[in-house]
Amino acid sequence: MGERFLAIGNEAVGWGAYHAGCKAFFGYPITPQNEVAEWFARKFPPEGRVFFQAPSETSAINLLFGAGACGVRAMTSTSSPGWSLMQETMSHLSNAELPCVIVLVQRGGPGQGTTRHGQMDYLSVTKGGGHGGYKNIVLAPASVQETHDLMQLAFHLADKYRNPAIVLSDAVIGLTMEWLEPHPLEFEPLPEKDWAIRGRDGQKDRKKRLIGCSQGLTPWPPHLNYLSLLEALDRKHNLMQAQEVRYESDDDGAEVVVVAYGYTAQASKRAVELARQQGVKAGWFRPITLYPFPYEALSQRAQRGCRFLVVEDSLGQMVEDVRLGVEGQAPIHFLGALARHTAQEMGLIFPERIEEEIRRVAQ
Repeated sequence: MGERFLAIGNEAVGWGAYHAGCKAFFGYPITPQNEVAEWFARKFPPEGRVFFQAPSETSAINLLFGAGACGVRAMTSTSSPGWSLMQETMSHLSNAELPCVIVLVQRGGPGQGTTRHGQMDYLSVTKGGGHGGYKNIVLAPASVQETHDLMQLAFHLADKYRNPAIVLSDAVIGLTMEWLEPHPLEFEPLPEKDWAIRGRDGQKDRKKRLIGCSQGLTPWPPHLNYLSLLEALDRKHNLMQAQEVRYESDDDGAEVVVVAYGYTAQASKRAVELARQQGVKAGWFRPITLYPFPYEALSQRAQRGCRFLVVEDSLGQMVEDVRLGVEGQAPIHFLGALARHTAQEMGLIFPERIEEEIRRVAQ
């Protein structure tokens, strides 16, 4: 057991990256993720690691492209409006097959929206917010400790698949204080990054290496042509879907299954406890990977006759993936950002409100 102390989710981002061997952070201030950048600004320079406050989110993501091309474990973090500014380079990162990690601490939208909590970036994160139909690996923590742990997994999966990985947090998880025990996690060995650009003097074979997003008839290194690139990406996406689906659940014998991620997953767990105390056969299901999404697991639950209640702090985004998994085999209900006890109330989605909806769906 290592040292244990109180920390907020945004600080857990830093500790997880540190233990994953991250060497560089590039970022630009934006609420509610400023504590992430503050952590790196304090901790990285004394360790000889890089902290750089970029002049904009666009600059930060392009700096990340450069570090990834050199094979360096590097990351950035942002919130929703900043995420929008990064989308062109996100597409280029996928084209160039560069591993990197992006932390997105969601807030309300659309547009500048508000600095209040929200879960409104699901679709742009899981479906690719830029052009070209690429896929991001997306991990969704539901606690401070899991934020730390999933940061390490994100770096591992990014390197394993040579693909951007996103840790999708929210303002509640990011600013909630809980116990944290930071420590390095063990993963399977990965091959050396023999594709990385390190300068000829830094490469044993002194071979020329090219990384970039090609145009026209220029080859796509290391692929022979555009079709070869698409075939490689397709194989990669299929392998992710076959090997990297992660979720947790407590729904044995449940007639109503609540599906949620992030802070609403924590609230849903408590709501299920309250519903069970009232004799309702309720359970919960939490996707940990939002891409690849656990479609098959939801389909199996639909086949045994479950009803579903999707809870997310938006007008409905993950609910679309739940519908795809259920494939019309069971009813799907939704509780979102407009959930409230009274006409005057609007804010967090609390367990008591979710429990009310569970009982309504059960009836």
